Amino acid sequence: MPYLILIILANILLYFQAGQIIKTYLKKKKADNAALAVFYNELEQKEKLIQEQSSQLSGKLESVIEIYDVTKDICKSLEVEEVFNIFKDKLKEYISIEDCRFLKDKKDVSPGKDYLILPLNIDNRSVGSLAVKGMKAHEEERFNILAAQFFMGLKRALLYQQIQELAITDGLTAVFTRRYFMEKLNEEIERSAKFSLKFAFLMADIDHFKEYNDRYGHLVGDVVLKEAAATIKESVRQIDVVGRYGGEEFAILLPETSPRNAYFAAERIRKAIAAKRIRAYDEELSLTISIGLSAFPKDAKDGHDVIDKADIALYQAKQKGRNEVCAFTTK
Repeated sequence: MPYLILIILANILLYFQAGQIIKTYLKKKKADNAALAVFYNELEQKEKLIQEQSSQLSGKLESVIEIYDVTKDICKSLEVEEVFNIFKDKLKEYISIEDCRFLKDKKDVSPGKDYLILPLNIDNRSVGSLAVKGMKAHEEERFNILAAQFFMGLKRALLYQQIQELAITDGLTAVFTRRYFMEKLNEEIERSAKFSLKFAFLMADIDHFKEYNDRYGHLVGDVVLKEAAATIKESVRQIDVVGRYGGEEFAILLPETSPRNAYFAAERIRKAIAAKRIRAYDEELSLTISIGLSAFPKDAKDGHDVIDKADIALYQAKQKGRNEVCAFTTK
């Protein structure tokens, strides 16, 4: 009997211990499930946040890509002014500003203290600056992206401009080439004939230029040519056209100028050349120039005739002893 009681007690104890174990397990399982629930809840929150951030980044990326696409529009033109006008219009589409200006050089008047000034440099050389007024702080990133697109278009336009200038400019004297000068002369003949205007043509030749080359060498001769060309350009108006016609010959087109005023202009050039002292390496030189003048339509009706008449007048100036201005005459 006692053994039976012992067995029963032992089973009761085992049952009680098993119940405790199960209870502990269930309690731990419940805690684990609660932890898992918290963990899954955190995962769901993080996933939601990631989706929101992804959506925001996607929208921002699309916006940035759209801004970068502005390059296509800005680079449609190779004219600096047009490039800036396109940029300015696009700028107002993407950000709110009061004003935007392109200051080409230091001569441009400063727009004022309320403007943000962004310098623009190419190869350490200033090509101007952007002046912006009324830009919000949060729009600065967009502005910088758009400004970079403008800079690319500006750089392209300036490069094209430089190539064009090299194609039409004499490499030594920095005046127009003969070919380009003839184009401008023919354009002026058409314009003057259409609107019944006058113009004058000057053919200028450096006196005794061969002697400079023979005595001092071609390097000195090149300096003489450059200085003579620079003096001629300084002595005429901005609308006048100066070209290198031959070795030491320069052609000058004076639009809307009477023969009388053209003579005064030629005398101004002659006197400026005669007064100049040229420093060429170890030599200090002086020189003179002879000038022949013809007028349209008084003396000639086409380009070749205008040049021929000026050549005749130039020959007369040489015959008079050089350092002279002669106008074409039939006498």
